[in-house]
Amino acid sequence: MTMKHVTRRGAIKLGAAATALPLVHIRTAAAAGKLSLFLWDHWVPAGNDVARKQIAAWADKNKVEVSLDFITSNGFKNLLTINAEAQAKTGHDIITIPNWEVHNQAANLEPVDDVVGRIVAKAGQANRVATYLGKVKGSWLSVPSSWGTQNKGPCGRISILKAAAGLDVMKMFPAQDVTTPESKGWDYEAMLKAAEACAKIGKHFGIGLGITADSVDTAGAIFAAYGAELVNSDGQITVESDAVKQVLEYGSRLVKFLPADAVSYDDASNNRALISGNSAMIWNPPSAWAVAVRDSPAVAQDCWTFPAPSGPKGRFMPHSINFWGIWKFSPNKTAAKELIEYLMQRDMSEERDNAVLGYDLPPYENFTDFKVWAETGPPKGTVFNYPERKVHGSTTHLAAMPAPPDIAVQIYNRGTMPTMFAKLQSGQTIPQVIAWAKEELEGFVR
Repeated sequence: MTMKHVTRRGAIKLGAAATALPLVHIRTAAAAGKLSLFLWDHWVPAGNDVARKQIAAWADKNKVEVSLDFITSNGFKNLLTINAEAQAKTGHDIITIPNWEVHNQAANLEPVDDVVGRIVAKAGQANRVATYLGKVKGSWLSVPSSWGTQNKGPCGRISILKAAAGLDVMKMFPAQDVTTPESKGWDYEAMLKAAEACAKIGKHFGIGLGITADSVDTAGAIFAAYGAELVNSDGQITVESDAVKQVLEYGSRLVKFLPADAVSYDDASNNRALISGNSAMIWNPPSAWAVAVRDSPAVAQDCWTFPAPSGPKGRFMPHSINFWGIWKFSPNKTAAKELIEYLMQRDMSEERDNAVLGYDLPPYENFTDFKVWAETGPPKGTVFNYPERKVHGSTTHLAAMPAPPDIAVQIYNRGTMPTMFAKLQSGQTIPQVIAWAKEELEGFVR
């Protein structure tokens, strides 16, 4: 098996270079042949090592020569690669596809209902975000993967939240499948009170109001908790609803206690704020904690991940997902399907998750009991509540759902929801914000 990392120049040139790749047809994975795939270059490098080992074992057993590339999302190199290969109609057999790209590349992807059906039979149903993004016109066009799939719920500094706001988050959400009186009371009004208390001592909640993914996902979860849809599933603009007015009324109170520079936040700002001690809480996967484990152990020992607050319509966890897809023009579809199915077996998924300290979330209902979330630390159990836990009534959510994906992706990429909160922070009224959003949305649905 050959492995290499793809550079920025390599990604840009891939479309032209791919035309020179040897394309060998194989009938089954048991036949000698070649297969190429790219995996997203994991934030936790140990994950790459385990994936490399697993794929090498499969390749050796099935007598298939596999070429494996790890391609980063930094600088959108993964998207450059996907688009270059789609245009050239050649390249890797298997690709890692983030969120909206399944719909963007629907015409070029091989249906995988057979693979997903066999995985679901063992792993349980895929979550609602996976289904919303992975199925097009009733057919699965990519396989929901655990690789880099994540939730972005709250991660708090234990000592700061307890001292400033009286929140004992380890008691509220212990590393057990239980509810507590304190967890039942964790709603958006409780978060607002905590945000005010922490702001008074200069430890603002690191919730961004920018247009990058972390800000969009957090705002999307808050909107969902109030039942506030900007565009409904039929593609109708619903921004003037009572639910939207209600969430904006809440937002007008919350933004007073967020950082003054929240509108300029990117996806690294919240991590830095938590690790530096300038923030009492952020919404993020465990990447900030993982960095602290390496660079600032005392900070890591003081971190605890727990579910999002509940709102009038429920408790929604921001979710981001990667898929594994197969190009229609791949000559090795049978082998590609068998490799993906092999990688999504329980033991394979759990082995990779152990290596990345529980960062990856298999998007299937029976794969939320891996031991890593209860055992990893410090402190032990710090990410136990990172997966969706039925006991807390959490529901995975992607900002702009349930709008049709071709409209939702525009709402997401433009950061419409956090921008609405940002406008409130700048002093605009709720009617002004709604009028601005309506004009934006009209452009999206035309």
